[in-house]
Amino acid sequence: MKKWMLLAVVATLFVSQVVMAGTMVLTFDQLGNEEPVENYYAGGLGGFGTGPGPNYGITFESNALAVTSLAQGGSGNFDGEPSCCNIVFFLSGQGDVMNVAGGFTTGFSFFYSAPVFPGSVTVWSGPDATGTELADISLPLTPDGKTYGPPCSGSYDYCPWVPIGVSFSGTAESVNFSGTANYIGFDDITLGSSTPGTPEPATLLLFGSGMLGVVRQIRRRRNRKA
Repeated sequence: MKKWMLLAVVATLFVSQVVMAGTMVLTFDQLGNEEPVENYYAGGLGGFGTGPGPNYGITFESNALAVTSLAQGGSGNFDGEPSCCNIVFFLSGQGDVMNVAGGFTTGFSFFYSAPVFPGSVTVWSGPDATGTELADISLPLTPDGKTYGPPCSGSYDYCPWVPIGVSFSGTAESVNFSGTANYIGFDDITLGSSTPGTPEPATLLLFGSGMLGVVRQIRRRRNRKA
């Protein structure tokens, strides 16, 4: 039992190192409909008590809400999202700040849908959108899902989901989503890459190789004692 507990601890540490060194993708799919994200991605809870989530050191202001699609029993006017079945949007104000305590490098990206109003996203070197602006992403209007056609069903406005991203130099500690209240949806927010989506296969291979090494080491110790 103690050996498997040790394996679990090592695995947790290894996952943490891989995530922080590579790509982090926020899908918001574990949160409830219209649940504030808040501290969920900092190892804490969402606004309705969901969690604890993974500890990426990432927090959102309280007006950042996950929302589930209507087709999945939620209130979201969207479909065709890149990862089922939640997105994130901002309930009020001029936008929302995402703080990243450990910082991230290389790039920032996401999928978005904006059939009503455009917006923008800025990446900053300090927390709370302070310091040096490292990158700026303009978000033009996207097509309306009710007239776009496949992969959109024609029943919802927010579709298709457009990938967009930027590379930058330096270390970012916050991102400001501006001019987006109630009218722009985001999904698969990706830190560490200018292309949104799942971690690169090389990162996953590294994780698999590392875990295999841990298992082999435990087996060797077990055989020596036998």
